[in-house]
Amino acid sequence: MKEKPESTQAIDTLLSVMSRLRDPEAGCPWDIKQTWKTIIPHTLEEVYEVADAVDRDDAEALRDELGDLLFQVVFMAQIASDNGLFDFDDVAQGIADKMVRRHPHIFDDVVYNNEWEQKQAWEAIKQSEREGKQQDDFFADIPAAMPALRRSQKIQKRAGRVGFDWSDWRLVIPKVQEELDEVVEAVENAESFERIEEEVGDVLMSAT
Repeated sequence: MKEKPESTQAIDTLLSVMSRLRDPEAGCPWDIKQTWKTIIPHTLEEVYEVADAVDRDDAEALRDELGDLLFQVVFMAQIASDNGLFDFDDVAQGIADKMVRRHPHIFDDVVYNNEWEQKQAWEAIKQSEREGKQQDDFFADIPAAMPALRRSQKIQKRAGRVGFDWSDWRLVIPKVQEELDEVVEAVENAESFERIEEEVGDVLMSAT
């Protein structure tokens, strides 16, 4: 029998540890009672800690934080497996298949003449995947839980792909000023907080 690579053995060990922690009879009470929703705050915290390690250019910390983040992925996959939904192998195979599908110039005979062609093809493949999921909303796959500013940027970028964008940045200035005037008007007229919040949101969308 062919010996597994050390990396595969390490993953198997981690999966075994997670399975033991979630064992209904011999596992850890805290781990057993967790759900996707209860561990999400921990997952987000680990993402920020990964980003912090990168910002500090701390390779040792990054190694540890990536391990913590990987554990969160394994944790969620184990919860899914316990409920008969999917398992870690499904997750790993799914992302591997996706990357192969999105890189036909690497894994197939497709040839792109430049980076622009490759990017256009990438977006076309992603659009085909969205259509395969029968998503009627053009922005459906932009997570609602994403930080507001980042989500605004992604919405703007997505809209730009279909021509909803400014051809010249200088044309944006009058629009931003118009939205700022509406904020001032809403404040001066003592309109509701929700109305003011909406107008500030318009400024943000115009500026991004």
